[in-house]
Amino acid sequence: MPSLKHTGNKLFDPQVQLKYLETHINGLNVFDQDLTASGLSPLKPRSLDVLQINVGKVCNQSCHHCHVDAAPDRKESMTTETFQQCLDVVRKNKFSMVDITGGAPELNPNFRWFVSELKKLKVNILVRCNLTIINSHKRFSDLPEFYAENNVEVIASMPYFTKNRTDSQRGDGVFESSIHALQMLNAVGYGMEGSDLRLNLVYNPSGAFLPGDQLALEQQFKKELFDRFSINFNNLYCITNLPISRFLNYLITSGNYQNYMEKLSSSFNPVAAQNVMCREMISVGWDGSLYDCDFNQMLELGVDLESISHISEYDHTALIGRNIRTNQHCYGCTAGTGSSCGGSVV
Repeated sequence: MPSLKHTGNKLFDPQVQLKYLETHINGLNVFDQDLTASGLSPLKPRSLDVLQINVGKVCNQSCHHCHVDAAPDRKESMTTETFQQCLDVVRKNKFSMVDITGGAPELNPNFRWFVSELKKLKVNILVRCNLTIINSHKRFSDLPEFYAENNVEVIASMPYFTKNRTDSQRGDGVFESSIHALQMLNAVGYGMEGSDLRLNLVYNPSGAFLPGDQLALEQQFKKELFDRFSINFNNLYCITNLPISRFLNYLITSGNYQNYMEKLSSSFNPVAAQNVMCREMISVGWDGSLYDCDFNQMLELGVDLESISHISEYDHTALIGRNIRTNQHCYGCTAGTGSSCGGSVV
């Protein structure tokens, strides 16, 4: 097969991605076979505690590993109507958290209104921030204060504690901008001892390998960032790069696809599979479509319910009884100690 190509602001074709993921290579176990052998097929939800909402693909960065294929030239952005439908669902159902992601979610013009409305509903709010957005324009420079006023938990992308490694993954100048943003967040109380304002960092490996031990990396990040820049944070989350979108393209063009998939599949952990994030959440796309997780969303694998495909059709009872759709990319969440939007699951 030819390598995937990114043209302008168009997505890699999800059907082409799935053909790669479904290819049986060198004895690679099909993911569903491993689930069945572990007594976990069909995979079912345990609860519906988290509503994760992707508010758009517009971003001020174009990271090499981005599974959303987000970029400055993307146009997809959640409308006010869809935001309101999300609010209605939160109001009527008992979610413990609303997890807001993008793109850079702050670039959606309705972002601040939506966060303020969520606060009125007394739900925990989590925002996935790329940090550089805070320094990208003066109209975003008050984001730390806005987050603090609304008691938002901030999950911040931080590939590494050195400039070269960070900039090679996310672009020139990203490291210095990220350090400045972290210092701004610390200045209003985020990540500081005795503060309720939570600041967590996300680490993604820079190549075709699994992340290291999460606790050991967290200790290393805390020491290096404090010693070098007096930066504090709460937790570090290690997230495995899933073989979709830009990272899949990298794997194919670099000749690492087969080895990486074999590495993931051979590291399948039934305990991690029991604790995958899709068993406790539902994911909402920028257009309101419903998915089992953010990764299925990028492959356009909607929830396995004919009568419910959009947030406007939300049915809590039906969704908690659904079968979760899986494919080869799910090895990324079940390899080793597992991976989720909140880091390791084992």
